[in-house]
Amino acid sequence: MKNTCLLVQLVFVLCLLCAGLLFAQPADVLSSLDKSHPRLMLKDEDLQQLKKQCQSDKTLQKCLQDVLAEADGCIDARMLTYDKIGPRLLHVSRNCLHRIYALALAWRWTGDEKYARKAVENLLTVCAFKDWNPSHFLDTAEMSHAVGLGYDWLYPYLDGESRQKIKAALIKNGLEPGLSAYKKTWWAQSEFNWNQVCNGGMIIGALAIAETDPAYAEQIIPAAVRSLPLALKSYGPDGAWGEGPGYWSYATHYTAYGIAALQSALNKDFGLLQTKGLAESGSFPIYTTGPTGLFLNFADCGQRSSRRPMPCMFWLARVYNDPLYAQCEHEMIAKSRASPEHIIWYVPAPEKKPPVRDLDRYFRGPVEVAVLRSAWNDPDDLFVGVKAGYNQVNHGHLDLGNFELDALGVRWARDLGSENYNLPGYWDGKRGGQRWSYYRLNSASHNVPMLAGENQDQQATSSFTNVQLNKEYPFVHVDLTGAYEKYAKKVTRGVAMVENRRAVLVQDEFELKEPCEVAWAMTTDAKINIEQKSTAVLSASGKELIARVLSPADAEFVVESAEQKPPQESNKGVSRLLVRLPGAKGDVRIAVLLSPVWKDGKAVRQVEIKPVEEWTPPAIKSQASKIAEGLAG
Repeated sequence: MKNTCLLVQLVFVLCLLCAGLLFAQPADVLSSLDKSHPRLMLKDEDLQQLKKQCQSDKTLQKCLQDVLAEADGCIDARMLTYDKIGPRLLHVSRNCLHRIYALALAWRWTGDEKYARKAVENLLTVCAFKDWNPSHFLDTAEMSHAVGLGYDWLYPYLDGESRQKIKAALIKNGLEPGLSAYKKTWWAQSEFNWNQVCNGGMIIGALAIAETDPAYAEQIIPAAVRSLPLALKSYGPDGAWGEGPGYWSYATHYTAYGIAALQSALNKDFGLLQTKGLAESGSFPIYTTGPTGLFLNFADCGQRSSRRPMPCMFWLARVYNDPLYAQCEHEMIAKSRASPEHIIWYVPAPEKKPPVRDLDRYFRGPVEVAVLRSAWNDPDDLFVGVKAGYNQVNHGHLDLGNFELDALGVRWARDLGSENYNLPGYWDGKRGGQRWSYYRLNSASHNVPMLAGENQDQQATSSFTNVQLNKEYPFVHVDLTGAYEKYAKKVTRGVAMVENRRAVLVQDEFELKEPCEVAWAMTTDAKINIEQKSTAVLSASGKELIARVLSPADAEFVVESAEQKPPQESNKGVSRLLVRLPGAKGDVRIAVLLSPVWKDGKAVRQVEIKPVEEWTPPAIKSQASKIAEGLAG
């Protein structure tokens, strides 16, 4: 173990040497600085190229119309105020950032001074704040991003007095607290989104004033480039993000901001683009979006969080020359509003269609994810996603083995998402911490087994042990033993698509240490009607899904409410479909078949049940695949 740690440290040092940072003198960092303005992300020559392309590119024309409409909306918006919500000023920082991107780009494109005037008014307002709330440093980082970008992009418009006020505030409220933070705060050593956001904001703020006040960039850039690999390695090896798809977007956008600023201002990325997994990361939001458009909603992802336009997909498409990322983002902005960053990182739609996507994908990493689907580009397609990993991951829930399922345009099995971050003890995630008392975060709200009515072990880890994908009968096995060691010697969950990808089988197997209640559960918005003890018909939006307990033979479904009392989210109308086996002992198996009633009125009725260790394509082949057409009624 000691030798392994030494090897990891040696590799990290070699990476820094290759990036030229370990022994670089402060002046060396800025030796290639472009001293003109604007120099951050979109230079004037890049803007001229975009204007030329816009003459014939209808998608870019739409992006411009969207941005100008956004900027027009900012003209009449109320001026920003120092107004914290709980311990955070973050909503004000983000609002300022949103306004500066839209207004400054609108001015640079059109030359209309109304946009520049309003942008400067916003900048001077936030620069008059007493601080940018460094106690919650995300707020400071995002405000430094906004002010640094505004200073750089609006530099030709600003008078001398305004430049000095903005620069002084950027130093006092952003860069000076940043220098202190690198020496004594935790986020510089973080492996998750705080790292990219805080480093990205500091990079942009420091580079904005680097020609007049180089001392800040000479310290911040080396510190940021030493810090960033700690988080970027979390994408490895396949591009997944342990905090879930929602935080993938936040982290990856700030990865793009930081690296793009380094490239445009210094003409180098310090080797950051070579980080394993970063080039593949654009696949993560593509594959973890179900046919409903909803994300696989694990960790503190927002309730019913859906795939929306994400301009960092254009950035990834550009720096890694990946036509799939470009095509998928073009599909998104065709039906939703584009942002200023879509113009900054614009990539034309690929002339040729990218290769056909796999139906299934397995993402390795600290939090493993497997997703299976019946087809692409039809909202009625069948989709199931399963996660493993570890319960202590940042923003994690007690949800190892959780699954979510789409079919017929409905999310049948769902994750409730995050709770209110301002609840007492929300971040107290240690064993027995208050975080795990909240329903949305503990095991009782998730689509996972429960033993003796208790949560999964808060320190538990899990992993996929068998992954058979992109075959006629795809399936995965998850070893969940670590989550239930108090009561079980071994726990395995198997999830399979059966009968030509027309249904999903979820099978859990337990070797119990002592008698206890074993429960299988699924959270759903659907109306549940238990027609027989072991058969439930779920209905939503005029569609139906049939759930059947195939094992044990005498098991029964029960329905419970997922609704909670304030101050927690109410979860109004949400139900839990459960199988409870009180006093179970020895070897226990619960197998549930989830079968959509397809447009032809048919559904899969039965599959052969075998131990998950014996699963092979023939072992999970349907015995009696279809149910009478009248059952749909």
